Amino acid sequence: MTILMNSPLTGAAVGGFTSPTWTLSGDSPPAPASKQWVVSNGGGTIPNVDFHSASKPFTIAVFRPQVPKALGAANPVTGVIKQIPNNVYKVITRKGMLSAANQVPSIGRITTIFEIPAGADTYEPDDLRALVSAHIGTLWAESAGIEIMCRTSVI
Repeated sequence: MTILMNSPLTGAAVGGFTSPTWTLSGDSPPAPASKQWVVSNGGGTIPNVDFHSASKPFTIAVFRPQVPKALGAANPVTGVIKQIPNNVYKVITRKGMLSAANQVPSIGRITTIFEIPAGADTYEPDDLRALVSAHIGTLWAESAGIEIMCRTSVI
C-alpha cells in the first residue's frame, strides 16, 4: 500500500484547538486489505482529549478492495459496456467519547468512501486525481465548519 502515515499527523484547524498534532502508532489492521493506526498522544493545544485506549478507541484505518474489480468487455455490436463496477476504498476514523455523565463511551465515526469506476484509474487518471483533490481539499478547507455542523446541525 502507498499509505504511509507519518507521525505526528498535523490536524486540521477547528475551534478551540491550536496547532493540533496527533501521534500515531501502528496497530493490527481490522481486515487483510487494510492498515490501521492508533492515536496514542497529541500536541498543540487540544484540551480535554483522551487518546486511544481499549474502552475509548481513537483509530484511523484505510481499506482497499480485497480483489480490485476490472472493467468488463464491451458489447461486440454496440461497443457499450453494460455494467461498470466500482472499486471501493475507505478511510475510517473512530473516536470513543462520552454522551453524558456516568455513561459508557460511544464511538464517533467518520467514513470517507471512494467509489472509483473500474478502468478510470488508467483511462482518465487526471480526472481521478481531480476527484480526490477536490474532496480532500473541501474537507481540509471546511474542517472548522464541518466540526461546527456536527455540533450544531447547522450547515
